[in-house]
Amino acid sequence: MKLQLAQTPGLKTFTAHGAGYVTVNGERFERPVVVTPEKVLADWPARDFAALDESHFACLLELKPEVLLLGTGPRLRFPHPRLYRQLTDARISLECMDTPAACRTYNILVSEDRRVIAAILL
Repeated sequence: MKLQLAQTPGLKTFTAHGAGYVTVNGERFERPVVVTPEKVLADWPARDFAALDESHFACLLELKPEVLLLGTGPRLRFPHPRLYRQLTDARISLECMDTPAACRTYNILVSEDRRVIAAILL
């Protein structure tokens, strides 16, 4: 599905998503990625929801988001709270949603100039 968004020049936004991929500013990714308004991190070590551990969330702390959107794949799932405890301690909000919803929500928050990152599982 292609996404349409108000103009956000110079910022990374989701431009499409589908089964097994997301597209950021026209570049297709078929593996888990972390997207910030400034960059795409295609080397996020998480591979799928079942393999998530504390280290996958700890590496996101360095990005200092206000909100972290976790796209959990084609369906909504919730990680165990112990996995993201360090985010909670740092007062970073974690919002879990299916990947298409995470892409749409991220674009809205970026357009509102919020400090958001999206960690996307496919």
